[in-house]
Amino acid sequence: MSSNNSNETDNPSNEENDPWARARKVLEDKKAIAERAKAVITGEPLPPSIKEIADAADEKEGEGKKVNRQTVSYLSRRFEEVGLNPNKRHGQNFLVDLNLIQMIAKSADLGKNDVVLEIGTGMGSLTGMLAQKAAHVITVEIDGYLYQMASEELEAFDNIEMLKQDALKNKNQFDDRVIDAIKKALAADSSRVFKLAANLPYNVATPIIANLLRSEVIPATMSVTIQKELADRITAKPGSKDYGSLSVWVQSMADPELVRVMPPHVFWPRPKVDSAILKIVHRPEKAAAVPDIDFFYAFVRAMFFHRRKFMRSVAVAAFKGQLSKPQVDEVLAEAGLREDARTEQLSVEELQSLCELFRQKLVEVTGEQNPRLANQGN
Repeated sequence: MSSNNSNETDNPSNEENDPWARARKVLEDKKAIAERAKAVITGEPLPPSIKEIADAADEKEGEGKKVNRQTVSYLSRRFEEVGLNPNKRHGQNFLVDLNLIQMIAKSADLGKNDVVLEIGTGMGSLTGMLAQKAAHVITVEIDGYLYQMASEELEAFDNIEMLKQDALKNKNQFDDRVIDAIKKALAADSSRVFKLAANLPYNVATPIIANLLRSEVIPATMSVTIQKELADRITAKPGSKDYGSLSVWVQSMADPELVRVMPPHVFWPRPKVDSAILKIVHRPEKAAAVPDIDFFYAFVRAMFFHRRKFMRSVAVAAFKGQLSKPQVDEVLAEAGLREDARTEQLSVEELQSLCELFRQKLVEVTGEQNPRLANQGN
């Protein structure tokens, strides 16, 4: 899902169908007309028009570097000019509400020393906002046509690095070129901080978030637009229907917070589901409490692979060929878990403790100091 901006959504749910908004607009226009008429009669200088005020605000905000306000009509025209339609395979749903794009940028809490990664450049509206606040923006776009159009939109910025490629090497790993670009930008100044801010394509949102939390360069914060269903899974609590491996993994490394739910009509084309702005704040102290991050990542995925089964049968399958059934029972007993316990009932902390007990048992049985889980959930 690529991000693009406008203070209009060009859809029937906006000001045109809001009677209170229309009434305020009429009153504001009448007041402006009256003030200008009075100035003409008295010979005083004319007050600025609404358009002049808006143009001045744009000039000040962008400091001469502006990105077109990409309404539905603007995007439709631009795509028509090049004979294209949004690519469903790449999850191209453009955010066309300026206030919500500003909310994403604001939730990123950017400073002048920050390096920002954006995945899904789209037409560059969010990119331009990020570039106005950060030291360096690395934006990745897989679609060659969008890459070209965004390059034209963003040509006034000299702190934007555009990459035309897939951000992921595979579902479990980022592309080295993206990681190298981040490292290079961070190396330019020791005070720089890495952050992610993006209107993520739906089809890669999960691997983007999950893999960044175990990469060489972990963002201090992630401010992203994703499917609401995914946001619910990431923030879910034990025992709920949404609680799963992704909930445990993210909450073991960071603090996720749902910022805003967004209906389909704020995007073009409209998706069939609600979306959400999610902010994830990395907590290094949480990660430090996990002795082996890679083992824990594999353990959590394996333990939720058959979430409705009893934990004992899931653990036996996960450690098949590594631990015997009596050895699995020994670990579960040490953890104080009953035979009918299910993985989805355990808290993040309980799963971390259980993981470490299993890891230590593998060390004891195999003699390996850094054992790997042979049967991961996939």
